[in-house]
This record gives sequence, C-alpha cells and structure tokens, in this order.
Amino acid sequence: MINKICASVEQAVADIKDGSTILIGGFGGVGIPYKLLEALIDQGARDLTVVNNNAGNGDKGLAALLKTGRVRKIICSFPRQTDSWVFDELYRSGKLELEVVPQGNLAERMRAAGAGVGAFFTPTGYGTELAAGKETRFLNGRHQVLEYPIYGDVALIKAQRGDRWGNLVYHRSARSFGPVMAMAARCTIAEVVDVVELGGIDPETVITPGIFVTRLVATGAYPFPSMALPQ
Repeated sequence: MINKICASVEQAVADIKDGSTILIGGFGGVGIPYKLLEALIDQGARDLTVVNNNAGNGDKGLAALLKTGRVRKIICSFPRQTDSWVFDELYRSGKLELEVVPQGNLAERMRAAGAGVGAFFTPTGYGTELAAGKETRFLNGRHQVLEYPIYGDVALIKAQRGDRWGNLVYHRSARSFGPVMAMAARCTIAEVVDVVELGGIDPETVITPGIFVTRLVATGAYPFPSMALPQ
C-alpha cells in the first residue's frame, strides 16, 4: 500500500545530507514550509545551497536557517528587502554566496529540470551582468541567453491538503514555486495543513500529482488565520 505520510517533521527531514541543494517553496512569507524549516535547523545539515524566491524575512523560516551559518549559497530572484537583515549581514561579511536569477528564469530553470530539458535560451538578462560568461545567440529577432536547469536534492514545500499517495492542492498564491520545485527535486517533502482520505481531493483540482512527492507531513493550521482555506 502506498503511504507517503510521515509521523513527524523530524522524521520527514532526517535523511537530508550535508552539501544538499534545497529548493524551498513560498513567495515572500506566503507558502513557506515553516515547520519543515524548523525541523531542518534542528536536524543540523550544513554546507547547503538554498533556492528560494527571496532571501528570507525577519528572523523566521528561511532567515532562521541562514542565521545558523549552515547555508553556503543562496540562489534567488529578490534577495534584498526591508526585513532581510539576516541575509544582508551574512552577504556583506562574505559568509554567504549569492546567485541572482530573474524570477521567470528561476521558475523556468526548475521547470526545465523537472521536464528533462537540458538547457534553454531566454532574452531575460541579456545585456546585463547576469549574462556575463554565458553563451548568447540571436534567435527569433532577439538576443538570448543560454540558461541551465536547477536541480534539487530536496524540495521543501507547503500545500493546503494532501492524501497518502502524495497528491497536493495549494491555497491561492501559496502555490507559487511549489509545483515546479516538486518536479525538480529528487526528494520532495510536503508540509500540509491536513491529510484527507483517498478520494477526498477532486482529481480535477490536483496541482502536484503524488508521483512528484516523496513524503508529506500534516502540521495543522497556517500561522496566519487569514490564510486558512474555507471548508
């Protein structure tokens, strides 16, 4: 019987290895797998490469992971904002490597990984520092830059509901990078608000099919009541 449900977040992240590339879902503070990140901090893996839309907010979630000093590099599209002080301090002191990737390119590089696309050309970034050292071509009347997929050893994502097969649905914008990250990682761990019985999710509404999910764990309500999905 297929059953991908873990008893705890600690069990879900127990085998994450030092040096892993971790894809972390969410958009700003929405859709962040806070409980999985807390468990990863306690688990102790180090020398990590993290892929996320931004570089953490305040002192929680991704920022808390960065603060441990166990992240070697971050790949993101929006590293600096008013509450990114943890990232700022680490980067300015030379303790954290940064790769900036335009948001669309970031999503497409992970989608390419999941789809088995070896590389792709995009006009985004041409003529900027982001294209330095990269192959360029003139295609379809535009200068374009060659970009390569971003693969993850592990994806940590947040969904609203899941079943024991790993099928997932998300709540509005909390969906964000979760689906492409689930496809791009060798091991996808989903933090869900609640687990439902098989058949409890209409197949027509499934966003991430269970084939892309390795394990999931139920952690209860969202940290902000306004983010709860109406029953």
